[in-house]
Amino acid sequence: MGGVLVQVLGFCFWAFMWFAGSTVIVNPTTTPTPSAGGGGGGGGNQQPGPAAAAAAAAAAIAVDGTKAVATTDGDFVCATLDWWPPEKCDYGTCSWGLASLLNLDLSNNILLNAVKAFSPLKLRLGGSLQDKLIYDTGDPQQPCNPFVKSTSDMFGFSEGCLPLHRWDELNDFFRKTGAVIIFGLNALNGRIRLRDGSLGGPWNSTNAASFIQYTVDKGYTIHGWELGNELSGSGVGARIGADQYAADVITLKSIVDTTYQSSSSKPLVLAPGGFFDANWFSELISKTKPNYLDAITHHIYNLGAGVDSRLINRILDPSYLDSEISTFRNLQGILKASGTSTVAWVGEAGGAYNSGHHLVTDAFVFSFWYLDQLGMAAKYDTKSYCRQTLIGGNYGLLNTTTFEPNPDYYSALLWHRLMGTNVLSVNFKGTNKIRAYVHCAKESNGITVLLINLSSDTTTQVSVATGDGVDNVARDSIHNGQGSRKLSRTPRLTKENGVTREEYHLTPKDGNLHSQTMLLNGNALSVDSDGNIPELEPVEVDATQPISVAPYSIVFAHIPNFDAPACR
Repeated sequence: MGGVLVQVLGFCFWAFMWFAGSTVIVNPTTTPTPSAGGGGGGGGNQQPGPAAAAAAAAAAIAVDGTKAVATTDGDFVCATLDWWPPEKCDYGTCSWGLASLLNLDLSNNILLNAVKAFSPLKLRLGGSLQDKLIYDTGDPQQPCNPFVKSTSDMFGFSEGCLPLHRWDELNDFFRKTGAVIIFGLNALNGRIRLRDGSLGGPWNSTNAASFIQYTVDKGYTIHGWELGNELSGSGVGARIGADQYAADVITLKSIVDTTYQSSSSKPLVLAPGGFFDANWFSELISKTKPNYLDAITHHIYNLGAGVDSRLINRILDPSYLDSEISTFRNLQGILKASGTSTVAWVGEAGGAYNSGHHLVTDAFVFSFWYLDQLGMAAKYDTKSYCRQTLIGGNYGLLNTTTFEPNPDYYSALLWHRLMGTNVLSVNFKGTNKIRAYVHCAKESNGITVLLINLSSDTTTQVSVATGDGVDNVARDSIHNGQGSRKLSRTPRLTKENGVTREEYHLTPKDGNLHSQTMLLNGNALSVDSDGNIPELEPVEVDATQPISVAPYSIVFAHIPNFDAPACR
């Protein structure tokens, strides 16, 4: 059968049926009941929610499945590992523990299984201290000393060193887990301070080139080499002009080409790992085109400082979330207008800077921001999105002490397994408290719909239909309600067809947004005694019914029979 699983006869009729009648009271945390013969855990369990009862509202999504509006890498979900020592503290709290690349317990079973579960997980190795890191390549004039706390030094630490034996250990871990590695290189070697306060002079690439050669000689696989961390635009701690940075990127490209000349494939060259500055990024792209720079990487900490008391208000505010659209849109505009082969990545995103905030950026509530960011970035043709961090600080996907997955780990894993590389255009009709994104399903038929409900008291019933009349204005208006799209009239699916979809409903334990335990279809997610990541089982739902999105919940819905030519 060609067509959709859930068919609406028209949004006006849909809205009339719901809004003209009396308010309906429903339990906001009731999970769908599996249909006869359906699989999946969770069943019809009910858990305490954010409210005892909630009003119901209706909404509709028109999906244009004729073509993809953007594409991502298959390993779009990425996470970072950092260099911060245990002495790294913010606002009187020291949240990094033994999570540094230099001291992380690489034998921990939960860590190993957490990375393996992605098959593969892309890891970006870097952060603020990468531009103070030297590599022990046997130079007797350059002793290999650890980072030492020093209030007089940039970022509060002295220069540090990566011993080659630790690099060997890390690569053994990467091999065992199948991780895909991006390594952030020190871009400050050789710089001199200029009169305007910026750093100039060509990058001294000697130490980096020796390190890259060692890596090649050992047969270690590196997916990409990234130059510098937060040195673009006005910089963080230090800054370098775009003209000089472009010259340094070309130097790195030459080193990679030469060192890997006998290899069947060469690593990517990425830069600058900094905050988006339109003029600076434009100049870098202009002077490295068409193909010296493979990916331009930018960072996102748009929620403010980790100590900010308004973090949750911002996470739950649709207009605040929408404010980041301009960064994605403007960067894509620059790339498309420049004639470059360079693509966009988010190289680091922790939401709240200075290590995040405990029980916010490591709790259920942060999945609203994180999954919305993934959806938004993908929609604007971002190829990879690296979350700060895999482990470390108060924004790790894993708990820094126990290694237990935080809620966002499961959000990331579900995205990775369900959302394919082709992004589809959608037009959402309904409350702005629902965030909606649709991709072709990953390694499966049909589409996957992601729905995020920012409302505390309203369950929204969302119908999904095919749409036509798509144009750029409609595509960009998904969040602000402007524009419209006609819903196509295809044959209605009936219960007798026996067609079902798979749903994954995510809610916090006890309805507490600060909870670090995520429920999937009513069941708590946790590793077992051997450190194994739990199975993420869906519930099977009658496809003729709308998708029910409870207050303060997230739903992934895989609709296998949705007729989307872009997904065939």
